[in-house]
Amino acid sequence: MPPNADYSRLRNRFPIKNFELDDDDDIATRERVTQTKHISDTEVVIEGSIYDLTSFKHPGGDAVLLFGGNDVTLQYRMIHPYHTRKNLNKMTKVGIVTDYKPEYSFGSPFEIELKREIAKIVSPDKQFGTWGYLARAVFYCCVMALLQGIWVRDGPTVALAIMLGISQASIGLNVQHDSNHGAASKNPLVNDILGFGADFIGGCKWLWMEQHWTHHAYCNHNEMDPDAVSAEPMLVFNDYPLDHPARKAWSKYQAFFFLPVLSFYWLSSVFNTQILDLKQKGAESVGIKMENDFIKKRRKYAVAIRILYIYMNVVTPFYFHSPLAAIGYILLMGASESLTLSTLFSLSHNFEESDRDPTKDFRKSGETVCWYKGQAETSSTYGGFISGCLTGGLNFQIEHHLFPRMCSAWYPVIAPTVRKICKKHGVKYVYYPWIWQNFVSTVKYMHKSGTGANWELEPLSGK
Repeated sequence: MPPNADYSRLRNRFPIKNFELDDDDDIATRERVTQTKHISDTEVVIEGSIYDLTSFKHPGGDAVLLFGGNDVTLQYRMIHPYHTRKNLNKMTKVGIVTDYKPEYSFGSPFEIELKREIAKIVSPDKQFGTWGYLARAVFYCCVMALLQGIWVRDGPTVALAIMLGISQASIGLNVQHDSNHGAASKNPLVNDILGFGADFIGGCKWLWMEQHWTHHAYCNHNEMDPDAVSAEPMLVFNDYPLDHPARKAWSKYQAFFFLPVLSFYWLSSVFNTQILDLKQKGAESVGIKMENDFIKKRRKYAVAIRILYIYMNVVTPFYFHSPLAAIGYILLMGASESLTLSTLFSLSHNFEESDRDPTKDFRKSGETVCWYKGQAETSSTYGGFISGCLTGGLNFQIEHHLFPRMCSAWYPVIAPTVRKICKKHGVKYVYYPWIWQNFVSTVKYMHKSGTGANWELEPLSGK
């Protein structure tokens, strides 16, 4: 269900049930019964209970306040896979909400065995960045710093524009991604610092977390995944019915032009006005509130870093070249970064036979869906260790979505066990030995989703 229901048409699908209070609820808690939209900016809802964060010292840092004022049940569960009631007891419970209606469930046999077997390989307290990962992160940072320095000092060239673009993409894949998942280090300060890598490649760590954590919580959800609609109306990633208004005249041809469209990712990110208020539109459209004090206090820092980035990457080329040439170099650098990042992103969840609607059974029968099964069957994995070093582990997308708080360095280690357990429990595990195979499958999916081939009637079959 959406975090703040008044933003979504899912809200009124089900009647509100009467909640029975637990025996251990005190008088204060009994007096606080409300709806999610009425909780304060320093409170969150987890599994129907309201928790106050003002006096809670979160071991992962103050980033927990980013989602203040929202239902964070799924975000909490995905970041704390070994959750127990003891974890929640560390926070102050101040009430309950009457509009909590879960679409996903936890505690399935698949989830239990998966976590038990993976914990034998990587214990929860050791799942953070290895020395190998940190060395890789430092290497990518040094390379980008060197290329950025040459760009500012000597001006761009064709080769430098391509290399700097790919280098910035490498920071997005190998540094900021793990860090902003809280997976680079057990020390929240390390994660916080490395997480600013998102800002030094033209993005913003806070906007990224707002969208990406929502995407992880609701991967491929037909209404709740902001990544699935972020490229509309140019591209249709969701496999909509034939008469859906999101389909446009050009959608049927998108397999031929989706890469050129993705090449503008950098441009749309750098000059995105969302940096001014730190309200990620995709997350906001599905009901995430982003008007709390944590976000308000960080707006000025986000804007300052963005101005610095634009000066270094967009302004300085004009010191060395004519306006037309400078624009050409800037766009080449941006396209290089965009294609490196967005092409890999598009492979992750858009492929033939990917589950494009993991909660459809919930809408039909009201039966909740295993969140872990949904994560596995909406994602794909390709390649191995080398691909992992180049993509920051994003080639192990199934492993990443099952354990997003685990450092990418561990994904090649746990992948064989994940596959075995998926097979045992009848959970579809999509693996491509080579990246080109995943790419071909993605192109085919984009064609089918664009043309609506999966929805076309078969003559005389009745289907």
